[in-house]
Amino acid sequence: MSTWLVTGASRGIGLELVRQLHARADDVIATCRTRTPELDAVGCRVVDAIDVGRDDVGGALREALGDEQPVDVVVNNAGVARWDTLETIDLDAARAEIDVNALGPLRVTLALLPRLGAGARIALVSSKAGSIGDRPSGRNYGYRMSKAALNMLGANLAADLATRGIHVAVLHPGFVRTEMTHGGGNIDPPASAAGLIRQIDALDATRSGRFFHADGSEVAW
Repeated sequence: MSTWLVTGASRGIGLELVRQLHARADDVIATCRTRTPELDAVGCRVVDAIDVGRDDVGGALREALGDEQPVDVVVNNAGVARWDTLETIDLDAARAEIDVNALGPLRVTLALLPRLGAGARIALVSSKAGSIGDRPSGRNYGYRMSKAALNMLGANLAADLATRGIHVAVLHPGFVRTEMTHGGGNIDPPASAAGLIRQIDALDATRSGRFFHADGSEVAW
């Protein structure tokens, strides 16, 4: 049994991740800004008031987890999307996307690094929307830029943490039907979460620092 910490666990993909992990008897720490009845119903440990967009999130995590709680797997899932076009870009909204989607996982990872030993895994839930090699189709500037930055974070962390035996995955969950996508998409959260868990379970030194779809195919950076 491993201890998993999942951010953004109150809904969507995050909620389904903690459901499936708890169901298979992993020890799950579900973090969120605001707990929900759906998350409480899972039965795992819930830590609320965790806002990855705040610089003090590390202190909040340390206070909630205490000094002795080890973590085997960190899933940086929390994110925001403010859909825009070239004509409707809101720079404040774009800054918020970068702050949450790219700097948020960095804040969480830095806070949890002292708890991660050799063999630990870090997963960054990104998106093909941040892939330059996937030939962006325009629109969604803040979101795409934030996910491109997140991809670089994953590649950099993989390089820096290799000597410590900590492996890092950058993962595309698919186009998932959630509140964030306003119900659009071609896959539901249970299928996406199951695929993400399979990729995280398979994460080792040979796959660290690479970008994978939840279905197992490799994604262009």
